[in-house]
Amino acid sequence: MPVPTASTVTHRALPELAHVWRAGALGSASLQVIDTGYAGLNQVLPGGGWPQGALTEVLQPQAGLHEWGLLAPALAAAQQAAPGRLVVLVGAPYLPFGPALGARQLAMQRLLCVQGQGPALLWATREALQCADVASVLAWLPDARSAHLRRLQIAAHAHSKLLFVFRPLRARHESSPAPLRLLLEGATSEEGNLFVHVLKRRGPPLASPVLLATRPARLTALLAASRERVRRRREDAQAQALPAVSMRSSHALDRIASLHTS
Repeated sequence: MPVPTASTVTHRALPELAHVWRAGALGSASLQVIDTGYAGLNQVLPGGGWPQGALTEVLQPQAGLHEWGLLAPALAAAQQAAPGRLVVLVGAPYLPFGPALGARQLAMQRLLCVQGQGPALLWATREALQCADVASVLAWLPDARSAHLRRLQIAAHAHSKLLFVFRPLRARHESSPAPLRLLLEGATSEEGNLFVHVLKRRGPPLASPVLLATRPARLTALLAASRERVRRRREDAQAQALPAVSMRSSHALDRIASLHTS
């Protein structure tokens, strides 16, 4: 039997398979996600939301700055969908402030905080992922290594949990098994206050960050009113200073004129 060569092989089109991901496209097939609460962010994430049953790694310059603004909408929606399940915080740098989270529709009685150091935090994170009463886990693990994260990724996948691990910026150049990797950066734009850089996703690279307005609407309105008051005070002070400047200038001209006429 003749051996087929490159010229004799018939090229057949591959069938369209829903579970096949093509590297040039944004992955979405057979991926269970939770709405982030931000349309702009959903558009750049595989499946259109936070991946459930997977590790999302979040890097930021300082722990405690942007976590709740980024995740509160999704966590609140998850609590409403499963009101009896817990959100577990492992190694949180600060105790959550109840009124602020309540304003974001989060049920404080369903938040469980776990504190510890080193290996104890990793152990607590794995245990929380295996608990049937837990819906999502937020873990601050600045010293976690790639092998630790891989075990957490496996546990999140096995138990279909929403898992976020927060790490410092120095981890950016370390290898990570997380399917989704983000970097957060504060913004001063009037359109938003948080830049989200997508460092890694199941899809093509994202050239520019996503700008999000993560502040609650009431807080945004209060800050805008405060800036407006400051602007008006500055304008009033400048208006009051103008007559005094004009009067001093006229006195100086009078003195100069008197010197020339004397």
